Amino acid sequence: MDEKEILHRYLRLRRAELLAKLDGLDEYDVRRPLTPTGTNLLGLVKHVASVEIGYFGEVFGRPHAQPLPWLEEGAEPDADLWVTPDETREQIVELHHAAAAHTDATIEALPLDAPGEVPWWAGDRRHVTLQQILVHMCVETAQHLGHADILRELIDGTAGKGPGDPNLTPRTAEDWAAHRAGIETAARTAARAASPVFRQESPQ
Repeated sequence: MDEKEILHRYLRLRRAELLAKLDGLDEYDVRRPLTPTGTNLLGLVKHVASVEIGYFGEVFGRPHAQPLPWLEEGAEPDADLWVTPDETREQIVELHHAAAAHTDATIEALPLDAPGEVPWWAGDRRHVTLQQILVHMCVETAQHLGHADILRELIDGTAGKGPGDPNLTPRTAEDWAAHRAGIETAARTAARAASPVFRQESPQ
């Protein structure tokens, strides 16, 4: 497996894992904001797909026909990060698949040193290669997958890739509760030692 194949494989895996965060959830849970800035699962999928279309389309002179009105001039800020009632889950998932197919075609057609230009980057930074954009998109997707991991756990307790994930220590729900309580106790103990204010105000 050469370098391009390795990078492409990592991108495909992270894409699939991000999309899987929607599995088994209803319309409200995939859309609802769970942070003060409005972060939500379906919005993350919409954003990553939109970004991918730009980086592997316009940047390399291979524009995609898919309209992205939420990124056009005059669109509401952050419109790519949430989903309106008129946009269906199926449309966003199809956008994800279309972006992936277009990206895969670009990666397969071009060598790693193929030049591109990112018009929304400043100065000399905008001159890139396919290798740079592949690394950038792997990092971007992994970052948002991390966001999605936390959101999904907040929604229904599903962590990582679900039961059997080798990266998660096998514990019962009771064991996890005890584990979390131990971390909370450690945090409070450290905070009390460092701050008299915390020591006075925190519950015993």
